[in-house]
Amino acid sequence: MSGGVSPARSIALEVLTGVRERDAYANLLLPSLLSRQRPSREDAAFATELAYGTLRLAGRYDAIIATAAGRPIEKIDPPVLDVLRLGAHQLLALRTARHAAVHQSVEQARAVAGRGAAGFANAVLRRIGERDADGWTRVLTDGVADRYERAAIATGHPVWVVRELDTALASMADGGGDLDPLLEVDDAAPPVGLVALPGLAHRDELVDPGGLALRPHRLSPLGVELDGGDPGKLETVASGVVRVQDPGSQLAALALTRARPVRPGERWLDLCAGPGGKAAVLAAEAHVGGATLLANEITPARARLVEQALAAVPGDHPVETGDGRRFADGAQRFDRVLLDAPCSGLGALRRRPEARWRKRPEDLPSLAVLQGELLDAAVGALVPGGLLAYVTCSPVVVETTDVVAAALARHPGLRPIATAPVLDAVSGRRLHDAERGTAAQLWPHRHGTDAMFVQLLTLDR
Repeated sequence: MSGGVSPARSIALEVLTGVRERDAYANLLLPSLLSRQRPSREDAAFATELAYGTLRLAGRYDAIIATAAGRPIEKIDPPVLDVLRLGAHQLLALRTARHAAVHQSVEQARAVAGRGAAGFANAVLRRIGERDADGWTRVLTDGVADRYERAAIATGHPVWVVRELDTALASMADGGGDLDPLLEVDDAAPPVGLVALPGLAHRDELVDPGGLALRPHRLSPLGVELDGGDPGKLETVASGVVRVQDPGSQLAALALTRARPVRPGERWLDLCAGPGGKAAVLAAEAHVGGATLLANEITPARARLVEQALAAVPGDHPVETGDGRRFADGAQRFDRVLLDAPCSGLGALRRRPEARWRKRPEDLPSLAVLQGELLDAAVGALVPGGLLAYVTCSPVVVETTDVVAAALARHPGLRPIATAPVLDAVSGRRLHDAERGTAAQLWPHRHGTDAMFVQLLTLDR
């Protein structure tokens, strides 16, 4: 990259390039780049907002770029398109001086594709800078009657995702109707969530650690949020007794462990444990209550992450590598089972900026089949009277309530447990806006968590 380009912009472009060329995950690639290149704190923060913000709104920026360039984005060289996306985000979403955004982007275009690309980038970005974000929304939505298409254009979501999210909101006990606030929160950078593992750390000890802007989460009794700074600098994070984790994941794990008192000697199973965040909470809760945990993960690399996550928790918490569906034979039985099922991840769009552009509606049916098979296995592994938590980080109907309804039809002895009241007790407050039939559905705009779906189930004795 040209020496005239700022470190933050260079890092952000590396992230976009990695996502496009290698299908990299931005939330894994960016920390690696920051660790290796060690920019200033200000540059690190700018690179983070620039990379994540651009990826979240890439679809919207593509429409703007195509209009300003007078050609479809397919006709634009991909490395130049990445530069234009970054430039559009600086012009329309950040407080970047216009001349700086244009000049730096032109230099980036020159570095990746030569003088001709630099002139093209200069012309396109100057046209983009002629309007603000609201002005471009009016241009792009002019003549668009469908409300989902308008919302998708305005907030940078695929239309099908907007429809699925609205359908999920409408299935709430209160009828939903708050789609726009959800889409807005999806486009905003979330705080970093931290969890203090029970029996090993306490969140009250983390409220004022050396100037970091930490605050307790309003719902999770284990959770703290960090608005800025590097949580890895906390000694408790480095030692593993405090972990980075969204509060919704914390609440999902605690719904299983605190729905009823733990009897010493209980056996617990985390059926799909990778990468280990919920497993760490389960293991800590098991250690406090005198239970044991078996963690299972199908992918060896993710199983190793689970082992690392459990390393700080005292006791023996074995990790097995294998397909979770093997537990369907009932050869092993457990008192509590967590199934955090593989899903579309549409409830975590604010944390996974490129995810909305990776998933397709045709992905959902095969995911639902897998979720149903894993839920059957979880039922097969549950002792009569035991507790099962079916969890997804997606609110989509076909991955949540439909999967549970189908499992209830297949297993006559399976019974749903009203889950929202359990979360009421865990959080210490009434969550009127989390009820979704017998399940609990958390939302980023309502609860400050990922959109986590939690359904507790039990088997007749």
